[in-house]
Amino acid sequence: MSESIEETPVEAPTASQAETSEPPLETPTPEPSEPSPCPAVVESAEAIPVAVAESAPEVSAEQIVAPVAESAPPAPTPAPASETPAPAPAAPTETAPSQVPEHAPYLLIGGGTASFAAARSIRARDPGARVLIVTDEPDLPYMRPPLSKELWFVDDPEVTETLRFKQWNGKERSIFFQPPSFYVSPMELTQVENGGVAVLTGKKVVHMDVRGNKVRLEDGTEISYDKCLIATGGIPRNLQVIERGGDELMKRTTLFRKVEDFRSLGKVSKEVKSITIIGGGFLGSELACALGRRSADLDLEVIQMFPEKGNMGKVLPEYLSNWTTEKVKTEGVKVVTDALVKNVSLKDGKVEIKLKDGRTVQTDHIVAAVGLEPSVELAKSAGLEVDADFGGYRVNAELQARSNIWVAGDAACFYDIKLGRRRVEHHDHAVVSGRLAGENMTGANKPYWHQSMFWSDLGPDVGYEAIGIVDSSLPTVGVFAKATAKDTPKAATEKSGTGIRSESETEAVAGIVTPGKAAPPPPMQQKDDYGKGVIFYLRDKVVVGIVLWNVFNRMPIARKIIKDGEEHADLNEVAKLFNIHED
Repeated sequence: MSESIEETPVEAPTASQAETSEPPLETPTPEPSEPSPCPAVVESAEAIPVAVAESAPEVSAEQIVAPVAESAPPAPTPAPASETPAPAPAAPTETAPSQVPEHAPYLLIGGGTASFAAARSIRARDPGARVLIVTDEPDLPYMRPPLSKELWFVDDPEVTETLRFKQWNGKERSIFFQPPSFYVSPMELTQVENGGVAVLTGKKVVHMDVRGNKVRLEDGTEISYDKCLIATGGIPRNLQVIERGGDELMKRTTLFRKVEDFRSLGKVSKEVKSITIIGGGFLGSELACALGRRSADLDLEVIQMFPEKGNMGKVLPEYLSNWTTEKVKTEGVKVVTDALVKNVSLKDGKVEIKLKDGRTVQTDHIVAAVGLEPSVELAKSAGLEVDADFGGYRVNAELQARSNIWVAGDAACFYDIKLGRRRVEHHDHAVVSGRLAGENMTGANKPYWHQSMFWSDLGPDVGYEAIGIVDSSLPTVGVFAKATAKDTPKAATEKSGTGIRSESETEAVAGIVTPGKAAPPPPMQQKDDYGKGVIFYLRDKVVVGIVLWNVFNRMPIARKIIKDGEEHADLNEVAKLFNIHED
């Protein structure tokens, strides 16, 4: 942002960013982001022919996750093959061992969902593989979606330490994909007879020597590799008006992304009287609802502000955005719309937010949920191309950036054969792209053609899942029906028995869609009719995005509609494929 930052509108995560957020490798539903000229799911979201897709089974949390971790400490603890893994203790704060292996056949940079999915995929195809994950975080690989969803609804006062939560289906689990005993020690990686996965925590890769096939860590240590995956994710954006406010203002601002941010915000919510969330996207709205539900017990004022006219204004059609705004208000949140932040400063012990129209809001703490910036610091030393429109490393259909280097997750900008070049910031995309990258690192040579999904919940009663380009600036057609008690995220997970809603956990068969000519204009809907429904997003009269509103386990159908790329004379008929009129 340039000079005009003082008047820069608050940016909400794009349809492809959100996410928060972030579904499971038995994980919580990923957070969608809002599209924009370059939606984070930006104008390109996550699909390229993936030999993984159509015929391959959807990725399930269980497939990526293995045994669920009790709660994982930051540093991995090696466990002899002969011993039974001991239950993981509550997550301590110790750092990883300083020893670093000199060589790793498979080096994965980044310790998030994409890296973990790639590690599992590599080991599945090459059982003796030695995989080293290097992450600058102090924790073992974990799922991010619960940080803005389920963890906030846990009654246990120790949840910030245990990081365990009860899923909507009643089952309890940890946010960590695996317990410490699943991993081997980094220094033992080269000696372990059958290979394994090691995690080097608290270490940052700052330089890549592509010709020499090696990387350098921040402390100067070098690691050589045979194959390398870059899955560095992204960094939360901040408003420049906040950055210019100095260190004291930054101490009263949370940029929400990691476990430490969840812990910090949980502590802050018990110590202050007012918290303001800036951003009306998926992450901002989820955090607003989560804090709003706690507001009465904590005597806490929760404010959410954004530049749009309603919540999720960049993603949902106006009528549904307005409905969502009212829903957020019922959760105990004061919503400030059309809010363009002009200046933020400290005044009389409070944080004062001045809006462009002259309105002023005083608060104790700010949560900036205004999007994600892909981490591409290694581009210069590695000589890798960064996409000028969407950000992220440009890769081919096999997710390869250069010889022996692949990119997956938030940091990958790929070509979608149906929707064009895209970059996607959702959990499901991280799972699928990480898995595919791992397969290709072991010689599969498969293209990426999977249309990933993303989702968001406003508590246990309202949830939506989406796929493709969902941009409120596109023409839309919505078809709704009255909801029943079973049309909620909680009921959906109870029925399926899975811990998290995810298209990757669904094996439903897509129905047959009859092609037509043109879509009718969006029908007028009554507020009371938004219990459940389907919203179609059109470009050149072809469906390019779909939002399923309180309609679950129907993603394969939505994916097929987008894959077919046909015009439809009556989208009301197409909506019947989702069985929204069934009680």
